Amino acid sequence: MTPRRARASTRRRATAVLASVLALAGCGVFGSGGGPSGTGRPGPGDAVGHPAADLTGTAPEVDPSLLPEETLAPMPPARLADGLVPPTNRWFSGLVFGDEPQPVFPVPLAFAVTDGGFAFGLPAVEITEQSVLGPYVPQVGVDVGAASAVVTGYDTASVALDLLDGAGSVLGTVALVEGSPVLRYTAASDQTAAFTVPFEDDGGPATTEVGGREYVLVGADGAAPALTGDGRALGLAAGDSVAWFPVPDDAPDGAVATLAEAAATPLTGTSLAFGVADDAVTTAITYETGDDGSTAGTVVVRLPHQRESEGATCGLGTYATVRGTVDVCTASTLAWSSPAVEPAGTLDVSGLGEDETAELAEQVRADAAALPARPSDTYFGGKALARDANLLTLAEQLGLDDVAAPLREDLAAALREWAEPDGCADRDARCFVYDPEVRSVVGRTPSFGSDELNDHHFHYGYLLYAAGVVAADDPALADDLAPVLGLLAADVAAGAGSDDFPELRAFDAYAGHSWASGYSPFADGNNQESASEAVSAWNGLALWARASGNTALEAQARWLLSAEAASARAYWTDFDRDDPAVAGFGHSVTSLVWGGKRDWATWFSAEPSAMLGILVLPMHPVAEYLAGDPSRIRANVDEALAGPREDPASWDVLFGDQLLMYAALAGPDDAASALEVARAIPDERIDDGDTRSYLLAWLLTHASG
Repeated sequence: MTPRRARASTRRRATAVLASVLALAGCGVFGSGGGPSGTGRPGPGDAVGHPAADLTGTAPEVDPSLLPEETLAPMPPARLADGLVPPTNRWFSGLVFGDEPQPVFPVPLAFAVTDGGFAFGLPAVEITEQSVLGPYVPQVGVDVGAASAVVTGYDTASVALDLLDGAGSVLGTVALVEGSPVLRYTAASDQTAAFTVPFEDDGGPATTEVGGREYVLVGADGAAPALTGDGRALGLAAGDSVAWFPVPDDAPDGAVATLAEAAATPLTGTSLAFGVADDAVTTAITYETGDDGSTAGTVVVRLPHQRESEGATCGLGTYATVRGTVDVCTASTLAWSSPAVEPAGTLDVSGLGEDETAELAEQVRADAAALPARPSDTYFGGKALARDANLLTLAEQLGLDDVAAPLREDLAAALREWAEPDGCADRDARCFVYDPEVRSVVGRTPSFGSDELNDHHFHYGYLLYAAGVVAADDPALADDLAPVLGLLAADVAAGAGSDDFPELRAFDAYAGHSWASGYSPFADGNNQESASEAVSAWNGLALWARASGNTALEAQARWLLSAEAASARAYWTDFDRDDPAVAGFGHSVTSLVWGGKRDWATWFSAEPSAMLGILVLPMHPVAEYLAGDPSRIRANVDEALAGPREDPASWDVLFGDQLLMYAALAGPDDAASALEVARAIPDERIDDGDTRSYLLAWLLTHASG
């Protein structure tokens, strides 16, 4: 939790920032012509007085044609209109890719394509010892005789899904809007929509009850729906638009009428703006309701990380979701602030005493002499480069020129090798290609499904971090790296979409965090495990932007960094355990967050230490964002260890070094205790992205207060 004084300060600063955040006039997803192609919109940076971080222009450093074209893994079948950049790493990717569409979770609803049409529902949250579950369960189904579906447009938080008949003609369009409990269908021809449940028409909005939840059906233009067939069918003329929403919990008198009125106004799309100040960043999503980009209040839900918000009128009830209890509001622009996180690439060891400095210098010499060969895939290779960059900064701060000089020379050569545009013409590793089918930069030696667009922000974040640190005072090196490093940055975080890259591939502005799966072939939606590596990625992006002199990209990266850090704490490491929506969950962290659930589990290990370790590594200097509540840090650590914190043997676990550094954030005494353990921790407990030198440096600086 953010301390009260910090929250108040952030809110005051955010109010000033919000005044400068103007909504972007983006193309509407649901307007005529089938929606935008995903190109040509202003970037989010335009809203705050500096140009967008448009990494996809004609400058040589962001030219994909510099790389060989190659498809390492074929893209799955895609239900996607021609001209759209494939929307990988999105909350709705499973709807697009694969032999069959998967359910998706436009919070707070769950939605799926069905035979003949679609179905949706508000997930009923179930709690187990290990999970917070909110699966897709169809509660209201709609059949219009559709034979297939195709995504015809998408933007910041909305998706247009066309339903087609057997001949390929459009029957109508479903509007899926992230953050809205309203689901809308617009008919493209005269037709009858058949429902799986009967609605009762009492002269106003029609209603039905399913599983104890009441749903409201708002007719075309807000008029009473023309129900037939005992309330199980509705006649629609071409252009008619109808909408459904679930009645919130604890809805006060008049709330349903207010929500029905807001739901009657169709959305035409959403747009994004951000603001960056010294101590807060702001995210603003505008819900557009007119063909001309005009806005009127629509129904939105405010997630836990959005509580410091402006522009929303709430008090209309709540929903229980896997993210926690969410407020139901009306808004035209939903804007919220997050504490600013300062990009960082160096631990300051200048305040250490003589004995501590000598101890650290001895360890730096030992580690530099024993560095292992660096792997060749983008993940472990990138981690090794970042590890060695941290060792370099320690050697230089300690004045160990005989260690630092050769290490700097070696790192510069290694980075130049990775950044050779035609490297893949000569070798099968430590190089990149451009996949024109999925519009992505892919490392020739993939890992963890990176050839299927998994985890690119994790992988490239390490490379960007190493480049940002090593090239910080070396303009010549930055210039040499820029053509390919600029492409890596564009791949994961292009500030404006183009034919070459999507806008903000990995980052979900509404959710406040990234999605790791490229194609999301899962019934629980997309997911992200290592939120800390996502934070680290944007830190690396910011450092690289600074080293390469790209001020617009640096501003964007600072926003991404701060927003992701706030969500990492809100849903992974520091969520509100007193929220009734998660009552009964047996753990203090959720290590794997999906669209439809949150798990105390990882993809790779059932060890308790893995559940926390994957949420804090790499403990780079920016990891100070994880500090705040000492008691929560201790509780998280206690759950991860093999025994009491006081027993050194308890730390002999997977990610033991990372847990020691995280534990030090609880205070100087905790850091001093961790330091004693770290001096004797087995070598095999030092992560491959870490050194004992860096571990000791972190703990020494934190133990000294």
